[in-house]
Amino acid sequence: MAEFEFPIRVYWEDTDAGGIVFYANYLKFFERARTEWLRALGVHQRALREQAGGMFVVAESQVKYLRPARLDDELVVTARLQEAGRAGMVIDQQAWLLHPAPTPRQLLCSARIRVGWVDAATLKPARIPPELLNTLHS
Repeated sequence: MAEFEFPIRVYWEDTDAGGIVFYANYLKFFERARTEWLRALGVHQRALREQAGGMFVVAESQVKYLRPARLDDELVVTARLQEAGRAGMVIDQQAWLLHPAPTPRQLLCSARIRVGWVDAATLKPARIPPELLNTLHS
């Protein structure tokens, strides 16, 4: 599967008192990147809920923090579908610090996010619609 990239700049609201990105905000960055990845595939989460009657929910996250991001840093957050089943999927994600060329970008944080598909009305596990699975695999 191709890797999706989403640019993010670090703002005051993302940092703690020391000017470093608060650890939980990486999960927000990852959520935004997953949402934009789906949008780039033509999948809109509101439409999924309204038309397919379901939605994705995070079931598990494993996060590894390597280096801090700071105020005004430019990041790129990636999302790559690792596996997809009938009721859920695993997405590998990374947050990279961008440097001016030719310096390579630097890995700050990585995560493995497991999401499940649930019925929007009951929040009970359900099967991902087959046409959505086909889109995710493209």
